[in-house]
Amino acid sequence: MIAGSDSRISSRVWLCVVVAAFGLIAMAMHFPLRVHAQTAQAQTTQAQTTQAQTAHPRHARQELPADSVAPIGTLDSVATVHVDVTPSHVLNTIYPDTATGAWMDDLSRAQIDNLSKPEVIQGVKNLGWGSITMRNNSELRLSAWHWNENGTWSDPATKSGYYVGSADLGEPIHYGYSYSLPHRDFMTSGDLPLVAGFQSYWKSNPYLTSHFTGESDTLHPQWVVIDMGTARAVSAIHIQWVNPYAVVYVVQYWVGDNNAMDWDMGPNGMWKAFTSGAVLNGSGGDVRLKLSDEPVTTRFVRVLMSKSSETCDTHGSQDIRNCVGYALQTLSAGTIDAEGKYAIVYPPNGKEPGPGPPPVLQGAGEQEVIAGSEADLTGSFFASSVDPWHQADNLINGGHDQYNGMDNFFTSGLTMGHAALVACAAIYDTPEDCANEVSYIHKRGYPVVGIEVGEECDGKHMTPEDYGAIYIQVADAVHKLTPSAKLGGPIFEGVDKDITLWPDEEGRTSWMERFVDYLKAHGHLKDLAFMSFEHYPFMINGFTPPNDWASLYLEPGIMKHVLHMWRQDGVPTEVPLIISESGIIAGQSGPGYLGVTGRSIWEVDAFGTFFEQGGTAFYRPAINNGAVGHGLLDPEGGADGGGAYGTAAYNPYSSAHIINFEWLQHEAGANKIFPASADLKDAVGRTVVTSYVVKRPDGNWSLMLINHDLNAAHPVRLIIDDAKHVSHPFMGSVALVQYCNTPDQDKNITIPAAPDGVYALPAGSITVIRGKLR
Repeated sequence: MIAGSDSRISSRVWLCVVVAAFGLIAMAMHFPLRVHAQTAQAQTTQAQTTQAQTAHPRHARQELPADSVAPIGTLDSVATVHVDVTPSHVLNTIYPDTATGAWMDDLSRAQIDNLSKPEVIQGVKNLGWGSITMRNNSELRLSAWHWNENGTWSDPATKSGYYVGSADLGEPIHYGYSYSLPHRDFMTSGDLPLVAGFQSYWKSNPYLTSHFTGESDTLHPQWVVIDMGTARAVSAIHIQWVNPYAVVYVVQYWVGDNNAMDWDMGPNGMWKAFTSGAVLNGSGGDVRLKLSDEPVTTRFVRVLMSKSSETCDTHGSQDIRNCVGYALQTLSAGTIDAEGKYAIVYPPNGKEPGPGPPPVLQGAGEQEVIAGSEADLTGSFFASSVDPWHQADNLINGGHDQYNGMDNFFTSGLTMGHAALVACAAIYDTPEDCANEVSYIHKRGYPVVGIEVGEECDGKHMTPEDYGAIYIQVADAVHKLTPSAKLGGPIFEGVDKDITLWPDEEGRTSWMERFVDYLKAHGHLKDLAFMSFEHYPFMINGFTPPNDWASLYLEPGIMKHVLHMWRQDGVPTEVPLIISESGIIAGQSGPGYLGVTGRSIWEVDAFGTFFEQGGTAFYRPAINNGAVGHGLLDPEGGADGGGAYGTAAYNPYSSAHIINFEWLQHEAGANKIFPASADLKDAVGRTVVTSYVVKRPDGNWSLMLINHDLNAAHPVRLIIDDAKHVSHPFMGSVALVQYCNTPDQDKNITIPAAPDGVYALPAGSITVIRGKLR
């Protein structure tokens, strides 16, 4: 999830690419890239061609004779692409109207209004995406989300407490809003506290206590972690408890690597109690606790809480949620000398965090920071959960923390009349609020693919058991009002490897495995109607492949690994897999060369592999920026899946067009994915040509071929047969669409099918060949 137009830096890495990266470097040394710049004349010619074409792809194709295609005699030896059209060998059946889509998240009121303009809606339509998903950026930013401003507070006299939007139908909802959380105080979990309202103290989420989970609080211990940025010598801790305080807690230190709080990279280590760190009968108050006789050098210190005083906080005893969980005013790590004098070690400036305007915690302004960077080494504070209590004057109204209102979203035209994927808040919300949101949508009759519960729980450092407890409460509340509702999650924040965290008592570290087991153990696995996650394969950190052309070879392997991984973690085969947000990279692109077609090659490979491997729905481009008023045409839109702004004129040379108009067939029903493979490898064993084939509802077979070689064209021979080895070549005329790194080679034509089945793939290109088979 992005935050408005801000970039996100994250630390996901697929460890298997390390070996491949060495091969990429070696290849780069021997085969320098040949960059073919698009000339002004070529740009003018392409623009004139585009303007002359109509807004429908079938009307834009030119009829050209076969000899107009580049001759293959000057190319390398012919590779083979094998297509298996055996009916029983179908790999997947998808419905593009809901299988391919775009996403959007937080906006300003002006952007929301702009998104409803006919020209913007038309620009989004021209990209061809079917469905759309509304992201929940409030939870990304540790805020409460008001999907409906018509609702009730638990303390209506002061307009404060726990808020529940109304499910009653009234005036259409045009905007949604975010509210900062006063009980978040100085805890970051990746983000600075928002300056809105009074930041009072940290308090854990009451919905994770036995009063709501029905389980012992020892099964959902809450914690705060001091990340000191670098290893420091610690022998004491200062905790200023407020109500409710921890009666039983233990102070621990981390023994292991620097990834204790990076569950995407995967921590390697364990928490160990200080020799004098256990407190079994705490009485709250201002505590300076000596932890050990000799200082322990560590980067991370954790306070793990397992029994509450259940004494009520400042909001009174009328609501049990005010009286359960744990709360503290401030804390620091330090040392105690022989005279009992406490000295602060972290924060390094010796100033403890506390209520009032939030302190500036460097390095916490992004969702995550690069491991080992200057920002990372400044440290931060993390918490297992945050109490969703807030009040009316915590409204955030100074930026991009507003949302398309539920009615405006569904009636503006953005959904194209298709079912949408919608989020509900859960991590910083009440189950009843999510239940009312789903009920409201159902009463209005708006079609939905499903409801995503919460947002990026891994980035918020929720344990799978805590998220499971919240998920079950939400599911029970939702299904009480709307029994047919389909819920899913956990919306991981951009994975390319398994999400792992600290080992549990059984030594298990896989987040998803433990979450699935939690639902099973509580009889709620049936409430996981789909599993959704984000996909940003090339993150910026010290271990990911460079943001250049060579990285494009890796996407098919990454996607296959991720989808296989979820099933290994226990996600049942009948549970659909959905990518609800994606991009080639989250954050600013680094140096490197992706050419004219690089990002599009990544995108078509991602979509092709995802559906080939059994995926159900894939939401790719953000449409937020289409509302900024800069116009609909992004000058770099062609290489970015049609552009974040949408394209006002039909353009056959973009990944959006290739996927939605040439490869798949929308608004027609089932598209069937069949096996296809190519045998062309390079010197280091990389697959040069990838292939994806679909039988469309109109009876045409559409074969999408990607030539990853930026330096050379390659001819391929199509071998299309069935299990009985009966040949089924293309016959008659075929559509040939080629989007090339050298734009003057782009084609959108109809030609006679090649008698020998041989077609040329230009360097760095995407090709679609479509027609009837014999």
